[in-house]
Amino acid sequence: MFVDVLRRYVESLPPQHTGWLAGLRDPHLGKALALIHDRPAHNWTVEALAMEAALSRTVLADRFTRLVGMPPMHYLAKWRMQIASELLSAGNSSVANIAAEIGYESEAAFSRAFKKAIGVPPSAWRLGVRPTPGSGSHEASEPEGEPAVAAN
Repeated sequence: MFVDVLRRYVESLPPQHTGWLAGLRDPHLGKALALIHDRPAHNWTVEALAMEAALSRTVLADRFTRLVGMPPMHYLAKWRMQIASELLSAGNSSVANIAAEIGYESEAAFSRAFKKAIGVPPSAWRLGVRPTPGSGSHEASEPEGEPAVAAN
């Protein structure tokens, strides 16, 4: 029943609506989004996603940006940071393990990316430190204010 309600909601979205739900309306982007959400640690490229979604790189990038509201690699980075922030808050894994789980080759590269995207280092996030509003940092949230989707 939930899936049917969600499907009806997605179908009723206005054409100008952007975000991952809008991307789901397009079967090719839906495939790309599913791949990103199912395998965030994979070394995705626009070319690889386009091949899997049966589109050219240009068409995938343009359509993804138009419907989802950002380029596919930006979306992937935001999704990885959302997963990381949840894992850090849970406190069950080391920063190195989280880095590997979401696709970073080193803890240092992950820490730099996390601080740039979120505004505080992973160790501070784990301790409950959150960036102050208006500080220029970004919160770990689903793009376009849409609901978070649990990682598989």
